[in-house]
Amino acid sequence: MKSRFLCPGPIGWPGLLLRSLCAGLLTGCATPPAAVALAPTQGNTTWSPQQQSDWQALPMPGKVPTTYLLEAQAPAGERGQRVALKADARSSASMLRTPVRVEADALGQLGFSWMVPALIAGADMGVRGLDDSPVRLILAFEGDRSQFSGKNAMLNELTRLVTGEEMPYATLMYVWCNQRPVGSVIHNPRTDRIRKIVVESGPQGLMQWRNYERNIRADFEQAFGEPPGALVAIGLMTDSDNTHSNTVAWYGPIALRQ
Repeated sequence: MKSRFLCPGPIGWPGLLLRSLCAGLLTGCATPPAAVALAPTQGNTTWSPQQQSDWQALPMPGKVPTTYLLEAQAPAGERGQRVALKADARSSASMLRTPVRVEADALGQLGFSWMVPALIAGADMGVRGLDDSPVRLILAFEGDRSQFSGKNAMLNELTRLVTGEEMPYATLMYVWCNQRPVGSVIHNPRTDRIRKIVVESGPQGLMQWRNYERNIRADFEQAFGEPPGALVAIGLMTDSDNTHSNTVAWYGPIALRQ
């Protein structure tokens, strides 16, 4: 089984669009410089910043950007340190994304990890205006945009006019929710083309590295009720602007396995 490892680093990028679109776009119309990435050291499981990658920062107009920095972080219960991506949100919101291309028939497993010290008080991922999250892993997919509703077609046209690119046919997020049970699917309050699968709920698991292995096809079909198209981008996002709060989290490497 082939594996492709990804992990982002800090870079700058010009402004994009509205929050209601940016949360699901993973698009852009500029190509920024390469960013520091994490790569597996040959022969062991230590991760170090030794490769270059094309992760891009997506700020939101009118929003303070979240800070993303590589940092040596000591995992709870483990000796030594690992290099991870620290997200520091202070009433802020922004995203990191990287373009990929995995055809629908090649979609396999997704491995990722994160560590969250504390939940965001008052956040509710199903309520417009409260949908902040300490961690999100985001997948964007191609599909038949002729199936868009009138509202989504208008959002797509606005996206194309502003960015030069169309918005993804579908966006799937893995999230940590304050109260909804694991396995729940949350429809984004702004557009039904963004859906979230809860992989952690409540305070259990805080201050620990949490590792996940997900079947991309099965998760997409659970969330959208149809087969997925090609995977075209992966993103990360930590945001606290709606609740006007501060939060931090750490992201580990991401692996796509075919």
